[in-house]
Amino acid sequence: MQVTRRRMTGALAALPLLPMLGGCGARSGGGLKIWAMGNEAANLPVLLQSLRLPADMPPVTVQPLPWTAAHEKLLTGFAGNALPAIGQVGNSWIAEMATIGAIAPVPASAERLLDDQFAAVAETNRIADRTWAIPWYVDTRLQFYRKDMFARAGYAGPPLDWAGWKAALHKVKALAGDGNYAVLLPVNEFEQLLTIALSAGARLLRDEGGRGAFSDPEFKAALAFYKSLFDEKLAPVASATQISNIWNEFARGFFSIFTSGPWTIGDMKSRLPAAMQGRWGTSPNPGPTGIGSAAPGGSSLVVFAGADNPDAAWDLVSRLLAPSAQLRFQQLTGNLPARRSVWRDAGLASDPVVAPFATQLERATALPKVPEWERIVTEMQVVAERMVRGQYSVDEAAAEIDRRADRLLEKRRWMLGKGLAL
Repeated sequence: MQVTRRRMTGALAALPLLPMLGGCGARSGGGLKIWAMGNEAANLPVLLQSLRLPADMPPVTVQPLPWTAAHEKLLTGFAGNALPAIGQVGNSWIAEMATIGAIAPVPASAERLLDDQFAAVAETNRIADRTWAIPWYVDTRLQFYRKDMFARAGYAGPPLDWAGWKAALHKVKALAGDGNYAVLLPVNEFEQLLTIALSAGARLLRDEGGRGAFSDPEFKAALAFYKSLFDEKLAPVASATQISNIWNEFARGFFSIFTSGPWTIGDMKSRLPAAMQGRWGTSPNPGPTGIGSAAPGGSSLVVFAGADNPDAAWDLVSRLLAPSAQLRFQQLTGNLPARRSVWRDAGLASDPVVAPFATQLERATALPKVPEWERIVTEMQVVAERMVRGQYSVDEAAAEIDRRADRLLEKRRWMLGKGLAL
């Protein structure tokens, strides 16, 4: 999972300066402790048992963490010199963890684990010409859509260019009837606008990540397209909390497209009524002239700086990333494997619901690698919602997002000036 809503607390806001102060690192207490989250933590002990680890490997223990507290736990663990040897880290946290000196760079002996990976996901973990983490599982966001509604409108699926996609949405909305819409774009979520921006080729930040690039023509085009979907009544001006039950609303035709990740596949199969099974599918995101982009997500495995036995830790990471282990992990969790070869071995590449995720991952775009990124996209969506509600024009919204991003990046610009930023 790519967790994107956790923030540093005020007490830890100065942590980017700590590598220069030294002192903090990981301790494993004679064994190899792994911090993991959610479904991965629940299934990791079973996976470890199946690996048949060598007798001379230090004992391995798994400590589960809730996703909602994991980010703060990592930061406080670093500040308190209490990190384990190995950790599961959301890919959107890698830049922050590398900047504060909490994780060790990947040694040359483990770089081979990146050979069979999706390029954008691997690139997310590469900062300042060094790799800091190995992708463990991957995800991204694409379209879940009503196959029956698009078929009635005369389409085999959603068109993959913006103009054709919007024309199809108008036809679907007309079929859905008064009071219904074509697409759900919750105004309190940034992922949908971010996907449109990446599809437009927006760079998002400039000057080595020191300033926003939201006034660039590409991002303005994305903002304008996003705004038009609300202006033309194709999407309701509503937050996610105003949608009482997404499955019921999707089934009854309140909207016929929404954006989500692979974790939703199981929900679609279990929560939609039997009559809806076979009436939905997945599709890559549209772009200005063809298949669009998306942000790569998922989690990676890291070895924390100062681990007592880093060689054993990297050996265990290598074993967890072996194709046979990845295949077993996919069977246990349903997560999308990081290694392409496992997609073939697991039959995912030929699954009509899952295969579009591979297509989207091949076209994913790595996000800016700055610790402030999660706060920047939160501000981006606050401004975008106000634009949708009529407070800003497209040009005014772009300028406001730049202003807010530049304020958040003030410390980074100072560090860049001192040669201290990664």
